[in-house]
Parts: sequence; structure tokens; C-alpha cells
Amino acid sequence: MTTATIRREYLASLILDLRGSTDAPETVIDKLKDVLKSVDCKVSEVENLGQKEFSRVVDRKFPSGLYVQVRFEGPVTAPSAFREKLRLDRTVNRLLVQSAK
Repeated sequence: MTTATIRREYLASLILDLRGSTDAPETVIDKLKDVLKSVDCKVSEVENLGQKEFSRVVDRKFPSGLYVQVRFEGPVTAPSAFREKLRLDRTVNRLLVQSAK
């Protein structure tokens, strides 16, 4: 079995920075789902956790962010491909992808 055929479940936790964006949060979340589909992933659940204040503010102009969790299934290479696709996206402030099992 090659690494491309092995599929695993992942949980991605994101903090979104929507300060300069005119899009609604649902639109941004739909774009994230499209990015996951482009790297051969199947999204099973998306949970919008809402706007939350940071416990430790690094930037005074950015004291809170929109927290989103996405559960998806994809190949072993999916987490690194997902990170690479979102590397230059200004709406994604933080991204953590972890194995769900």
C-alpha cells in the first residue's frame, strides 16, 4: 500500500482573522472546505466556535479571532498540503492539524 492510498482522519483547528475581509464567516469557511477538497480530502464536520478573546494578546489591533474546527479524512500528505495552500492566506491566523485517531 502506498502513502497516497492510506487515508486518515484529521482535526484542523483554525483561528481566522476577518478584520480586512468583507466576506461573511460562512463564506470563508466554505473556501476552506474547497481548499480541503482540492487536496483530495472529504470534509465530515465543520464547527464554528465563534469569536473568542485571546488569553494573551500579541497584537493590540487583533485581540480576538474566529475559532473554527474542521474534521476531515484525507491522504497522509493532506496536512502538509493543506498548510501549504493556506500559507499565504491572510484570513488564516493560526492552523493546527492533528490526527483524530
